Amino acid sequence: MASGGMALSAGAASAEFRVCNATQNAVGVAIGYRAKEGWISEGWWQIPATTCYTLIEGQLQSRYYYLYAEDAARGGRWTGNVNMCVAENEFKITGVQDCYARGYQQFGFKEYDTGRQGSWMVQLTDTPTTNESQN
Repeated sequence: MASGGMALSAGAASAEFRVCNATQNAVGVAIGYRAKEGWISEGWWQIPATTCYTLIEGQLQSRYYYLYAEDAARGGRWTGNVNMCVAENEFKITGVQDCYARGYQQFGFKEYDTGRQGSWMVQLTDTPTTNESQN
């Protein structure tokens, strides 16, 4: 099974949360964040190989964002230890509690501390990492 690492850096261009897929396969991506109405998770964005996609346009409103991604072709996943709800098809879900009872799945998202910067970029790579759950 393939495993992948996530490299991150501050974006230098316009204000946004951007994901770049540096792998050779398309990946499905979901994002989570805190909003006025509570925790929100939404997806799926299909990001083709070697391309970037903006998930959130404009100035970032939260300090912390959470990301989950998977390579359906090779089975690789980019995960973390923050559980959020997801659905099989396109979704926007409010709340992270009782995912299964509400008819959703629950996946582990990786936390990104943007330091309140206006922009952020995550790069998905094929590079294996060791024990991503450690901070």
